[in-house]
Amino acid sequence: DKDNSGTLVKAEIVEAVSEQSNPVVLFLINCGNENLQYLLVPARLDAAMAAIDTDSDGEITAIEWEEAIEVALRAKLAARAERRAKSSAAARKEIAEFTAEFLSAAREVFELMDEDDSGTLVVDEIVKAVDPKKGNKKVIKFLET
Repeated sequence: DKDNSGTLVKAEIVEAVSEQSNPVVLFLINCGNENLQYLLVPARLDAAMAAIDTDSDGEITAIEWEEAIEVALRAKLAARAERRAKSSAAARKEIAEFTAEFLSAAREVFELMDEDDSGTLVVDEIVKAVDPKKGNKKVIKFLET
């Protein structure tokens, strides 16, 4: 709003987006609102302005701009929520897989130590299984990890 009128007109928008690396352009590129992004495309500028200019007076007021920003914000928040949900689902899956593998390995180690297949471990079975020289390598490796 170069003239401090409280509104944006086409000429101000064109001037604001003429430099490709300025903060306005970077914001519009990444804002998440298609109509705001189209302000950067000369062939779509009029249509984008018309979509943002809800009262059709040829100017974008601060309120109209903020409404467009709210659309962008909702899109950004929805995208972030979707990424968090996917990440959370992947984490739950990884935890479930790790848990299953760990419990399976623990059961196998128990069975390796339970030499008499009694379903219980006595001190002698444990000591023998973990003996550094004569113990069961798989048991020792599991207990070290």
